[in-house]
Amino acid sequence: MSVTAAKGFLAAGVRAGLKKSGNLDLALVVNVGPSAAAAAVFTSNRALANPVIWSKQVVADGEVRAILLNSGGANCYTGAEGFQTTHASAEKTAELLGISAGDVLVCSTGLIGEQLDRAKVLTGIEQAHAELSNHAGPIAAEAIMTTDKVPKTAHRVAESGWVIGGMAKGAGMLAPGLATMLVVITTDAVISSEILDQTLRSATRVTFDRLDSDGCMSTNDTVALMSSGASGIEPSVEEFQELLTAVCHDLGQQLLTDAEGASHDIAIAVRGAASEDDAVEVGRSIARNNLFKAAIFGRDPNWGRILAAIGTTSAEFDPYNIDVSINGVRVSSKGQPDQPRNLVSLEARAVTIDVNLNAGTRSATVYTNDLTHEYVTENSEYSS
Repeated sequence: MSVTAAKGFLAAGVRAGLKKSGNLDLALVVNVGPSAAAAAVFTSNRALANPVIWSKQVVADGEVRAILLNSGGANCYTGAEGFQTTHASAEKTAELLGISAGDVLVCSTGLIGEQLDRAKVLTGIEQAHAELSNHAGPIAAEAIMTTDKVPKTAHRVAESGWVIGGMAKGAGMLAPGLATMLVVITTDAVISSEILDQTLRSATRVTFDRLDSDGCMSTNDTVALMSSGASGIEPSVEEFQELLTAVCHDLGQQLLTDAEGASHDIAIAVRGAASEDDAVEVGRSIARNNLFKAAIFGRDPNWGRILAAIGTTSAEFDPYNIDVSINGVRVSSKGQPDQPRNLVSLEARAVTIDVNLNAGTRSATVYTNDLTHEYVTENSEYSS
């Protein structure tokens, strides 16, 4: 189940001809209500794609009726013509649905600096509108894929009966603000746009924002959350936060596993930090260290590279009072070797790095991947 798991939502995924491959490339998700409450968070990159510029304005009033998404082109650095394509797309969607263009979010993903074929987009919107269904969530998830190998969907059902579901795309440029992604999350819970915004920001902070696959930030990142209120059930903020965070974590881990060319998924758990910010900074310094990531690819438990990365941060710690474990084997403790590194196995895809800074009680986990030949090949040929 995906964005149509919750009551009150329709979706479609079609071939608009935007991709050279001929695969599905345009998706439409519609909230038929009764509520139109919504929230969204976007990339913190100062270089913003036209759909992000448009969508920030749309969601400002806390109401969204539909989300149009395309793969096959980012519509970024495409000038006034590109923005007009975004505007025209929202207008066409609104016309077909009988709503205001100011209630239509637009999301795009693909190559930067190439104009979208506006005629194909508008025709694709007509086709998607004709194919809207409450069973088409998985098809919509497929239509937003770029270098993704598989579509990504998740959902949860609350004990009281309300539902939350979502879809995501993303396989490269996974780094904070949000990692590189388009995410649509829907719920039939009765909940205000103010609470949606509060809980979405809390959820993304500890899930999507903790993905740091390759240190590269996108221009198009969007995570949108819509409520139809169709269940008639109003959950507590705490209950909604729990399930929303669970869906975001689920989707985030699917993004991590599908990262371009990766052969290891690495969880970097930092504890004993003086602050959560310190823990995140240390985790991120390791996640972005290419020497460390290359070592994991080569199945080499080179723990010295971990400590060297930690030493570049401004976090509070004694550099000679740090413990490092790899897959449960403590390889370094308090400034010297501990258990032999040949006890560490890196054959499995999942890798856990545990760092104890011995400087406090706070913790955080950052997620990354190894650096592989396949990653370099895929990204060197992306535009071809």
